[in-house]
Amino acid sequence: MDNVELLSRIQFAFTIAFHYIYPPLSIGLGVCLVVMEGLYLKTKNKLYEELTRFWVRIFALIFGIGVATGIVMEFEFGTNWATYSRYVGDIFGSALAAEGIFAFALESAFLGILLFGWNKVSPRVHFMATVLVALGSIFSALWIVVANSWQQTPSGYRIEGQGMKARAIVTDFWAMVFNPSSVERYSHVLIGALLAGSFLVLSVSAWYILKKQHVGHAQAAFKIALWVAAVSALGQLVTGHKSAEVVTKYQPAKLAAMEGHFEKSAPADMYLMGWVNAKEQKTMGLKIPGGLSFLVHQDFNQPIPGLNSIKPENRPTAVNFVFQTYHLMVAIGMTLIALTLFSLYLLYRKKLFETRWLMSVFVFAVLLPQIANQVGWYTAEVGRQPWVVYGLLRTSNALSQAVKAEHVLASLILFTFIYVMLFALFLYLLNKKIQHGPDVDTEQEETSSRMNPVLS
Repeated sequence: MDNVELLSRIQFAFTIAFHYIYPPLSIGLGVCLVVMEGLYLKTKNKLYEELTRFWVRIFALIFGIGVATGIVMEFEFGTNWATYSRYVGDIFGSALAAEGIFAFALESAFLGILLFGWNKVSPRVHFMATVLVALGSIFSALWIVVANSWQQTPSGYRIEGQGMKARAIVTDFWAMVFNPSSVERYSHVLIGALLAGSFLVLSVSAWYILKKQHVGHAQAAFKIALWVAAVSALGQLVTGHKSAEVVTKYQPAKLAAMEGHFEKSAPADMYLMGWVNAKEQKTMGLKIPGGLSFLVHQDFNQPIPGLNSIKPENRPTAVNFVFQTYHLMVAIGMTLIALTLFSLYLLYRKKLFETRWLMSVFVFAVLLPQIANQVGWYTAEVGRQPWVVYGLLRTSNALSQAVKAEHVLASLILFTFIYVMLFALFLYLLNKKIQHGPDVDTEQEETSSRMNPVLS
């Protein structure tokens, strides 16, 4: 790997990792907003309106930062990855055009009503705007995942031209959209977003409960987010398994790297944790013998193709990295299931909000879905290497021909500086909004717990 490729990959990984903090938060938070405002319409309890207004302000902050950080990547496609852009331009153009028409326009059109329409439109119209903004963010993610999934499992295309002038042309739009991995990957990404957003609500609410501030509002928001998080955590188990099945069928090299499986054809173990020595082709750790074979074929003795069954030039090189990121994602997923189900049990026993150590855990647990989303993305992208479009275009051939290493390094330093400043600004503004809390009707706050059966 030359310096231009290395620096370009680092730069893209850094910018997309930073951007990927915000869209999942806004998608998950959008769903929580729909539930909060829906409860307000149903119960007429002002507490839910105040909660919605408070979280809308945070939603707007996250949405704005997310849009700003996403623009940089579009420039990178042109500056650092011109060959790649030419190759996938027809595919990405179709998907991004669909995103603009069906998702971003919907999101943007009703965002103004969501933010500023509280006293200008009826509660039902405002609720409709909240629903449409939430749907817009969900649809937006759909088209981005479709474009990325096409890179993982290309379909509905033909190749025109040769060498550096080759490019993929869409021959069947719906085959491109419903390529073999798009449904499974989208459902997995969407539920990861629900977890990110709901755990943000859980974290802030737990902090209020510990500080004994806005307790009635915090407990109501916590219960809403806890149900969203618990259902999502269990759902992630299903979508994760479905995604693994697609990887097994279409990207065997990635699957072998995820479990550190080197044998050309032999039953494969499933590691709970471990370490891969790729040089000596050895994987050590806590494992279930034949577990991967059972997961894939429901037979502990069924062989699985290992990395040695694939040509060396077509294998992912960072095997241990893929192994570790994959297992960290799975470990966090299981932790989230245990944490949310245990909390629901305490809620049923009416001991949840008195368990202060658990509230402290939830304050910091906001990081877990974020880490899981990030390492899951690394697993998918690094495990796909050396292909930028699986089986069609190598990453090393996707670079711009004119760009030099010093140019990429200079822009990487600049982006790093700007993003650090942007992140500091985001944390400052977020903390300011949290410290302010919801605008509360004091009389309503005192009586809300007695009036609302959800809070009792």
